[in-house]
Amino acid sequence: MQELPSGGQCAPTGQGHTLDMASEIHMPEPVCLIENIEGKLVVNQKALEILSAFTQPLVVVAIVGLYRTGKSYLMNKLAGKNDGFSVGSTVQSHTKGIWMWCVPHPEEPNHTLVLLDTEGLGDVEKGDQNNDTQIFALAILLSSTFVYNTMNKIDQRAIDLLHYVIELSNQLRTVSPPDLDRVEDAADAVSFCPDLVWTLRDFYLSLEADGKHITADDYLENSLKLKKDTDENHKNFNLPRHCIQTFFARKKCFVFDSPTHRKKLAHLPTLPNDELDPDFVQQVADFCSYIFHHSKAKTLSGGIKVNGPRLENLVLTYVNAISSGNLPCMENTVLALAQIKNSAAIQKAIAHYDQQMAQKVQLPTENLQELLDLHRTSEKEAIEVFINNSFKDVDQRFQKELETLLEAKQDDFRKQNLEASSDRCSALLQAIFGPLEEDVKQGVYSKPGGHPLFIQKREELKAKYYQEPRKGIQAEEALQNYLQSKESVSDAILQTDLALTAKEKERKEAYLKAEAAKAEARRLEEIQRQNQQMMEERERQHQEQLRQMEIHRAQQLAQEQMAQQRKLQEEAAKQREREEAEIRRLQNEIQQLQQAKSRNDDCILL
Repeated sequence: MQELPSGGQCAPTGQGHTLDMASEIHMPEPVCLIENIEGKLVVNQKALEILSAFTQPLVVVAIVGLYRTGKSYLMNKLAGKNDGFSVGSTVQSHTKGIWMWCVPHPEEPNHTLVLLDTEGLGDVEKGDQNNDTQIFALAILLSSTFVYNTMNKIDQRAIDLLHYVIELSNQLRTVSPPDLDRVEDAADAVSFCPDLVWTLRDFYLSLEADGKHITADDYLENSLKLKKDTDENHKNFNLPRHCIQTFFARKKCFVFDSPTHRKKLAHLPTLPNDELDPDFVQQVADFCSYIFHHSKAKTLSGGIKVNGPRLENLVLTYVNAISSGNLPCMENTVLALAQIKNSAAIQKAIAHYDQQMAQKVQLPTENLQELLDLHRTSEKEAIEVFINNSFKDVDQRFQKELETLLEAKQDDFRKQNLEASSDRCSALLQAIFGPLEEDVKQGVYSKPGGHPLFIQKREELKAKYYQEPRKGIQAEEALQNYLQSKESVSDAILQTDLALTAKEKERKEAYLKAEAAKAEARRLEEIQRQNQQMMEERERQHQEQLRQMEIHRAQQLAQEQMAQQRKLQEEAAKQREREEAEIRRLQNEIQQLQQAKSRNDDCILL
């Protein structure tokens, strides 16, 4: 693509230069977001990488229409440029797929304006109407303002095509009421749907109805007006119009005169304003101004504002759905986003837990309670990380999943702690008792009175073992297992100790048994104490989880009540406006009657 020229003709007064500078910082030129390769739509990964970097709310403006009808020209003007999106001058379609251009919003601080230029519909060289409607549906699904660019006038074909694409995208499943007469009731249910801006190029009709001048918006509303009787033909007439009125809560219409003489159209992007029709220049400026001041941020059901990563997920969701032959509705997309967002939140929480435990835990811990305390602190922080990053976690399903994972992490740390303690104790026992084993091998205690000396030395080494820090919860069991494994050595020394009397032997044996019993009692007591600690800790965790769920439910209820209150306030305000309008109408009628009466009185007097 050629280097873009500086300067733009449609940026608001005082904003054109700022828009140019910002757009060059972000994206100096458009990129292909969704490629159309032999009738198959493929997402451009490079474009997704660019899109995912935008963390601000996005105002997404997409344009759709027949090929060679000036769509790209309007989108370049919205970008504040004369060039950018490809503008052709022949009968061939230039734009293929969907192209994206992200620029700073010229009127909304901390917002990004995303412009989506689409492949022209009805390209005779392509001949694939299904592919056209897929691109059409994507433009509707991805945009917050949808520009429908048609030629000359609003006709039945354009209305039917728009209706068909709305149905194709399955949006009627969430927004279409059963009663065709209740159009205004449906509008509130589709706040997440895009606004419709219908642009009519080379408009040649007179904006008149019943001999009176009407606006372009009046023309659009009249074209979409329902017929009130129940004739079958009228039902078919009303169906697409009802669909469009229900789906698009806000609608706007712009008409454009031919920009210049037909022979100059090939050079339209480079023509200065003084070589264009003045009415066309003003019409383009009005169009840009409306988009800048009235286009809202892309919003999903529930008031969720879309940023770059969320729009990236929408693109992937919709293109994958098209590839599988089933376009999703908005609610399904919210669920898909919730799955992605909450799964990522779980991963962040687990990563935070792992990081905290790695920094704080030194295995083996002195006792089980030390490990449980460290786990509890890290678990609480991990749950906070999840809550801060979660997204519509209905019924705390993902939080419960996190808590299950954290419980498994705790069990794993307990096992690691046991293993670390066992390894530490084994190394200590070998280091401390190794010299004693060597003395036994050398026969140091194979003599009269050798057994008491052996026992004495063994007790000294046991005391030394007990003094060593951070042996962990396996300290006593490891010692007893070691001593039991060496019992045969002690017995051998005892048998060789002929100097001992039978009484002394009996006393020593009783002593050894008592020690063994004490050791076994201590070991069983330790196991019982550890089990009791685990039961108490699990109960505490359960109670804490219940408390967190109660807090979350209370917060959710409060948010729902606030939302309901706002809705009631808005409905009350609308009712007041209707009542005030009715009062003004009655006052006007009274005033007109009084004026008529006054004139009649004057005539009588004359």
